[in-house]
Amino acid sequence: MYNLRRLEVLRELKHRGTLAAVAAAMSYSPSAVSQHLSLLESEVGAPLLERDGRRVRLTPQAEILVAHTEAVLQQLDRARTEIAASLQELAGTLRVAAFQTAMLTLVPTALTWLRDTHPGVRIEVTQAEPDTALAALLARDVDLVIDETFPGHARPPQPTELSHHVLGEDRMRLAVRDTAVRSLSELAQHPWAMEPIGTPARQWAVSVCHAAGFEPDVAFESADMLVHARLAAQGHAAAFLPDLLWFDRAPDVTLLAPAPTHRRAIVATVRTSANDHPLVRTVLFSLRHAVQEATTVVGRHLGNDRPAPPPR
Repeated sequence: MYNLRRLEVLRELKHRGTLAAVAAAMSYSPSAVSQHLSLLESEVGAPLLERDGRRVRLTPQAEILVAHTEAVLQQLDRARTEIAASLQELAGTLRVAAFQTAMLTLVPTALTWLRDTHPGVRIEVTQAEPDTALAALLARDVDLVIDETFPGHARPPQPTELSHHVLGEDRMRLAVRDTAVRSLSELAQHPWAMEPIGTPARQWAVSVCHAAGFEPDVAFESADMLVHARLAAQGHAAAFLPDLLWFDRAPDVTLLAPAPTHRRAIVATVRTSANDHPLVRTVLFSLRHAVQEATTVVGRHLGNDRPAPPPR
């Protein structure tokens, strides 16, 4: 019978790529990681690793073991779900990764609701961009990811072990200092602030500019929406800013009414095997509550009516 802990070490190596990264993640020494893998090779009776330059890669036999290890861990998730559902009081810890705007607006409101309604629940939150956050979810470093999707930019193919829950929509508005600007095409020669290359937000923003007939001059690159807002407010750049940014304050920039398609979806992603866990379902409910509250507050600050989030 294979040792589950050693199988988890092998699985960690597949997700993290190096022995040093596995050691750091599992609080082992590199020598202990090597020993676990050597013992597992002895149990299996076949090589599990092969050199690939300075790194190592898994052999076909190791890939088979990792696939079965994933299945075992998913089954354990289901067992935890059944046990939690059998208990009268909800308690436990859920690890969440969220992008910046959600971290600023949705997470604090959700935490307040959880504190008032389920004091036995502990939420640990890390700010992370969607690409790294989803990898952390697959590696089981976190249990739930809050990320975003943009119209016309579908997600890359997602593993079947992940489930996505739309929490609501957030309008993206063109932000400038010049109150005389009335259309996107007027900003063809203006500097822009955008998110880093390769991010869904950057791809979407560039495609919107292309549709308006120009290539944006991206002079400022940052994943921080507050930086974009500051640059726009002082007239240094144009930017696309989400409505959620104005959750706790009135805007200090000129915001042009968005096109109907200029919306991002706020999405929560969990492992499918934990989809029905009472703690996961409760946190999803708290986040939807936070989206509804944010919708109301932002609508007051911007003086407009916004659509309600989709039903649960």
